[in-house]
Amino acid sequence: MIKQLPIDREYMNGIGMKLVRIAAGTYARGDDEGELNERPRHPVRITRPFYMGACQVTNAQYERFDPEHRKLRGKLGFSSEDDEPVIFVNWHEAAAYCRWLSEREGLPYRLPTEAEWEYACRAGTETSYSTGEDFPVEQYRRQQHSWYPDPIKTKREFEVVPLTVGQFPPNPWGLHDMHGNVEEWVNDWYGPYEEGEQTDPVGRADGEFRVSRGGSHSTAPVYLRSSQRMAALPEDRHWLLGFRVALGDMPDTAPTSPWADTEAYRLGVKQSIPESIGAGPDPDRPYFAEPKVFVKLVPSEQGPFYPHNHVPSIAETDNGDLLAVWFSTKWEGGREMVIAASRLRYGSNEWDEASLFWDAPGRNMSGSSLWSDGEGALFHINGMGAAGTWGTLMPVLRISRDNGATWSKARIMDSEHGTRRMPIPALIRTRSGLLLQPCDAETGGDGGTNLWISSDGGDSWYDPGGLIAGIHASVVEREDGSWLAFGRGDTIHGHMPQSVSCDNGRTWSYSATEFEPIGMGQRLVLRRLREGPLFFASFAEEMPITDDSGAVRTVKGLFAAVSYDDGATWPHKRLVSTDRNGGVWNGGAWTGEFTMDRSSAEPKGYLAMVQGRNGLVHLISSRIHYTFNLAWLTTPPPPLD
Repeated sequence: MIKQLPIDREYMNGIGMKLVRIAAGTYARGDDEGELNERPRHPVRITRPFYMGACQVTNAQYERFDPEHRKLRGKLGFSSEDDEPVIFVNWHEAAAYCRWLSEREGLPYRLPTEAEWEYACRAGTETSYSTGEDFPVEQYRRQQHSWYPDPIKTKREFEVVPLTVGQFPPNPWGLHDMHGNVEEWVNDWYGPYEEGEQTDPVGRADGEFRVSRGGSHSTAPVYLRSSQRMAALPEDRHWLLGFRVALGDMPDTAPTSPWADTEAYRLGVKQSIPESIGAGPDPDRPYFAEPKVFVKLVPSEQGPFYPHNHVPSIAETDNGDLLAVWFSTKWEGGREMVIAASRLRYGSNEWDEASLFWDAPGRNMSGSSLWSDGEGALFHINGMGAAGTWGTLMPVLRISRDNGATWSKARIMDSEHGTRRMPIPALIRTRSGLLLQPCDAETGGDGGTNLWISSDGGDSWYDPGGLIAGIHASVVEREDGSWLAFGRGDTIHGHMPQSVSCDNGRTWSYSATEFEPIGMGQRLVLRRLREGPLFFASFAEEMPITDDSGAVRTVKGLFAAVSYDDGATWPHKRLVSTDRNGGVWNGGAWTGEFTMDRSSAEPKGYLAMVQGRNGLVHLISSRIHYTFNLAWLTTPPPPLD
């Protein structure tokens, strides 16, 4: 039975939930001085009154609908009491709760639209918060950047705070905790704002992320502003995210069209495979191309691209293009982080200007891994944080079947956020068909790397539990079926460690390699070449090489090596350099300017590598793209004179 909508200023429903009537009106949504996705500021008209929960939905209220959720109370220490907000609920569960409440009460409960939410949050104010330009310190619930639940950088007793709803004064319209406590799911799909006045907007017709609003505990105050927009995959659930209900008929406004992504990396992508795809320089003659810059952008503190561009991945698409992605951010723990992309189109000598590749608004996105299966599928695996930092990531997967022009919606590989989940661009497929995706197991410089494994082509993934020595590790399958990995940190007798597993990653044995350990700002690559040998690239402070005059001399910086016996020996080592004396380059990120000559090469960089079907090795650092073949790598370099 459908009841008549209430008309009083306040309404207490049948489960004891207090709602406040929000009158119709107009306001200015967004902030032209805020994040890019808060712009442009534009007038919005709300034509019908509605009710909004005075507080966020509590554990006790939600568990009337889903008693099983009680098992999640107190997970990670948060929200264990009846009157604390329900957390660890995804968008679908929040929407289902509203449908249940509607059926129970005979009234139209739902999630508020994003426009309704900001209207109610502002409550007639035009300042950053409904309390003014500053958020009161006495209402803080650990309002600072947090690494929790990272066990290395935080301690639970300092991080967990009570989240009891309604403890602080309401905003001018009677709503509590609109700034902080927990983020709140709203109804809308995420998309950029449109210009001009809008009436009862309901967002996009489709999208990848659902909007969340209000910010949360354990978050810097700037992310609690009235206009601040965040978003998450609708299947995501974590300790920072809950919801409150609205009561009233859904506006009958038609949603706007899904956001048309017109970023440059997606445009003009050819779908045919060139007949010359396997042709290249004579494989028996050394070939080294002039290095290229692939990170081509104008950074800004306001975005969309930021000053720190780092942690790349690269793949060759079926049409012969090279696609590189990396994160762009103000700092590596930032929520403003986006994933940028550039394409080197088949037959071109220059990389495209950078364009926006992927962005989960308000979430850290550390760690990207691109990989082509050679059968039409291009994988993109990325970390997606619950907040800032790379300690709250979960791995997600997107797939393109048209050379990266369009992508599937992101699918969660594992629903937990935390460590052991930051992807490294080193995905491989074993001879038996297993997909192995290395991920950093810790957030520090030591602590190791773990694997996520799929035996069904990427549909499902599991962590076998083992630990590779060193972070940022790459892994290869050896001829005997065992797995070999090199990593950064966890040094053994002053050398880079190597790890070997004979049981599909459940356990590993460790020993020292012959190579120097690497450190901050450096990441190695270990791959198997199409010709058969293992390829390794890393950095050295002092490494002896033999040039083509027979002289042994010391070089430093970025080098590559080849092994023909599955890593037992590395007879060929060569500095990755133009071999010209002089020349100053800028490696970006943590590298900065350096000299490339016959004795020195790039001193730092996060390496990623793919070998083209024409045999050319494409090795990228944080900013520079190197191209060479196996013949060049196995040919001694020229002497100094």
